[in-house]
Order: sequence, then structure tokens, then C-alpha cells
Amino acid sequence: MENATEDAQSYVTCIYVAKIAGLFRSVTVTWSKNLVSHTLFIVVENTYEENHYTCKIDLKTWQFWGKKGLKTFKVDQKRLDIYWDVKSAKFSSSPEAVSGYHIALAMGGELLLLLGDQEKEALKRTKSKPSLVAAALVHKKESACAKTSFSTRTLLGQRKKEHIIIIESAMSGNEPEMWISVDGMECIRIVNLHWRFRGNETITVDDVPVEVFWDVHDWLYDSANAGPGIFIFKQSTNKDEASNSQTDETDEDYPSTDFCHIFYAWKLQ
Repeated sequence: MENATEDAQSYVTCIYVAKIAGLFRSVTVTWSKNLVSHTLFIVVENTYEENHYTCKIDLKTWQFWGKKGLKTFKVDQKRLDIYWDVKSAKFSSSPEAVSGYHIALAMGGELLLLLGDQEKEALKRTKSKPSLVAAALVHKKESACAKTSFSTRTLLGQRKKEHIIIIESAMSGNEPEMWISVDGMECIRIVNLHWRFRGNETITVDDVPVEVFWDVHDWLYDSANAGPGIFIFKQSTNKDEASNSQTDETDEDYPSTDFCHIFYAWKLQ
């Protein structure tokens, strides 16, 4: 496993499923940041070929106009437009923008996928209406560095709003412990971490069960290699919830939208 100095780059990767040109395709969005660059990659699956449709955006550019743009692809002979505007984007410690931006995928007058909080601006700019088949976030993978407290945002529960997850630990002394909170409420507390460095529990978010797995062995016993703590938040989609997001599609047509968030927590010395 890579050590912390080699993994100085922080990233957030989100995989969505959206109906594009008549097929359900994955759209992978990666926010990446290190000491010299801050980049956004958007990759749209090309179902029948290996060369996917890729859009790269430099978030650290000094060129003001470089932070707003449009890129067009032909997907199965249909035009797909990717619009972005990150001129006013606000960031926290994560490479992923928090607010003040929009990234939109549009085709044939339909807004297939929208990221960010500028829905009105995106609809006007793309001259589109929201798609009848809502895109779904199915996977999130993240790598972050901190000393004792890690924070991440994710769409658990009924997926109608983001939830803030905080992972904290006290590693000094003879009885190391760790606790995990969702929206400021402590959900899991692990004492005697020397014996419970791997495990899982089920918590409830918005009345929905979420499985939480953790492995912090390297925090305790592998300081030379400085491996990360690994956390997984897994939620299965209720069938009724999935059907509510469909229109003409049958259960067989619509792909599984079970959600999994993998978080790599690198401790700084």
C-alpha cells in the first residue's frame, strides 16, 4: 500500500448512473488536488468501446474565462454537452466544491445530470428541462489527510440532502478510541481500539439502515508505512424509493442504485 508521502494528492471520485442516448451509462466525476494542481475530470462511459468521453477542467487556472466553458461529444450520433461554471465555487478542505457552481450534462433539451447548487442558472444556460429519469449517485471514493479529525459529505438516508460525517480518534495512551458522527450526532463509539481496529455496525440515517465498516489497523500498528484508515458506508436502495425515481422504465431496465462510499483517512504526523 502507498505511504502518506506518496499519496499527498487528495481526491474525491463520484460515479453516477444516468440515461444518455437511450442507455444507462456511468459518469465518473473526479476532483483532484495536490500542491501544484487542482483538477476536475468528467468521464462518460462509451458502452461499446474503451475510449470513453473525457473532459478535463483546470480549477487552478489564472485565466478567469477558463473556469466557465462547454465541451461537446457525439454519443451514439447524438450531441452531448457538458457545461461548467466554477468561477464562484467555494471549497473547504476537500478538493470537491461545496457551493457556488454548476456542472451540467445535457442532451436533446434534457438535463441529464446536474452537480452543484446553481440549478436555475444551469437550466437557463442549457435551455433544458430536468430529465424524466433522474441520475443516481452509486459510488463515492475519497482520500483525505488530517491529524485527528476527518470530515466528509455524502448522500445517505433518503438521498434528499447531504449529510456530514465526522471521524475522530484519540490514539494516545493505553486505551485508544474512535467515534463517528453524522450531522453532529454521535452514531458509533469504539473503545479499546487495540482489539476493535476492524469491525462493522449498522446505523440509521433518515430512518434508513446504513452499514458502516472500518479498518484502522495501520493507524495503530503500521506507523512506519503510515497506511490509511479505511471506512465504508453502504446503503441498499429501497425498491419503492428506486421506483419513485423512474417513469417508463421497468425494474429490469433500471440499474441497481445501491450506494457505497469508501473513505481513505491518512493520518498526518
